[in-house]
Amino acid sequence: MMIEHRTRLEKTLSGERPDRIPWSLWHHFPVDDQEPHSLAKATIAFQDQFDFDLVKVMPPSSYCLKDWGAEDKWEGNLEGTRTYTRRPIQNPEDWYKLDVLNPYKGYLKKQLDCLSYLKTSFSNHTPFIQTIFNPISQAKNLLGPDLLPIHLRKFPDALHAGLNTIMESTLRFIEAIKAYDISGIFFAIQHASYHILTKVEYREFGTAYDLPILQAVDDLWLNMVHLHGDAIMFDLIADYPVQILNWHDRETPPSLSEGLDQFPGVVCGGISRIENLVLGKPEKIKQEAIEAIKQTAGKRLILGTGCVLPLNTPYGNIMALREVVEESER
Repeated sequence: MMIEHRTRLEKTLSGERPDRIPWSLWHHFPVDDQEPHSLAKATIAFQDQFDFDLVKVMPPSSYCLKDWGAEDKWEGNLEGTRTYTRRPIQNPEDWYKLDVLNPYKGYLKKQLDCLSYLKTSFSNHTPFIQTIFNPISQAKNLLGPDLLPIHLRKFPDALHAGLNTIMESTLRFIEAIKAYDISGIFFAIQHASYHILTKVEYREFGTAYDLPILQAVDDLWLNMVHLHGDAIMFDLIADYPVQILNWHDRETPPSLSEGLDQFPGVVCGGISRIENLVLGKPEKIKQEAIEAIKQTAGKRLILGTGCVLPLNTPYGNIMALREVVEESER
């Protein structure tokens, strides 16, 4: 007998083998993501089409930055991401000028309106989680990816001032979104990579601001960390107090099985995003999904990809993954 999404995930979190393997995919909704109701409607339509066990709410990365003056535009990127056309931080002194944002005003309020719409549309049996970019990722978007390491190493006091303001704004927003029955947050981490920072640097400028935010969502039951990129500091992030860990497991170590040895919660992944879901054939996707299930013995696993689904992913390839999920019930 089919069980509800929430019950299936609760069994997975507890280490049991559920009735079938849970799954979740997410992608951006360019154009639709500029207004709260259109983003909510697009999110609901995507869920109605594929019936995922977990819904990730997908505002653009600028939603938490526009009230500081960031600007961006849609230029056709196949991952659905927008191009920044104005970054508010132009010099180190600008970090001190950031004000703590009010979550009930401006663009943050728009995201609350989106969550309000989703709350009335999803029953409490369909978990949905809000995307939260960690403070250093927000700082990167305010300044620019090439300049962030320079500010971090040459102007650390100024960057710390900015990160404190960003963290406080994020904490206030998190308290606001709890009123909308979210199940947790999707906490996006982009700089815990040896290609970008050292582990000492990430502890100072990343972990120090990550942990207060994760402590603020300790009362939520479905928090996921997304560890972006390659050469990742998996051992550092595996100690974070969250229920689910998602990374590019098909592109960078560790594998799902190795990840489960280091992380006590649930892993999310197993499917090659570009090689198979976009460019591959259904039979190859099925093989990869079955291999992921074998790696984990069908426990503590949510089938998905290591990152956002490209907009040109064929419908048939998504359905091929869904067929594996349905077959796992039998």
